[in-house]
Amino acid sequence: MSMPIKHLTGKIGDKLLTFVEKEASEERKNFLKGLLEFNGFEVIIEENTAKEGENTSYIVAVTDLIFNPVIWVYDRNLKTPEGNIVNEDYWMQINQDFKPQYYER
Repeated sequence: MSMPIKHLTGKIGDKLLTFVEKEASEERKNFLKGLLEFNGFEVIIEENTAKEGENTSYIVAVTDLIFNPVIWVYDRNLKTPEGNIVNEDYWMQINQDFKPQYYER
């Protein structure tokens, strides 16, 4: 799993959105929804149509058309509910260790 480089926009229903992830699992959808809403974004979720035998996936999007996950993570603009700055490992759900920061290595 890697962070998207492109800034993807589109529509769900009649709302113009920035797509955060287009194939998120249930766990990932819940994680992103909670984190993004905590940071003040309006989050829109749409269930992808699953074929028989496939797991359900979700589209996670925000109504802020200039939101780009790469920029927001690396500019250190997102915070966790505990007040920590979101780093790439936290965003990607690799771990929740905020120390050491990349600039301390």
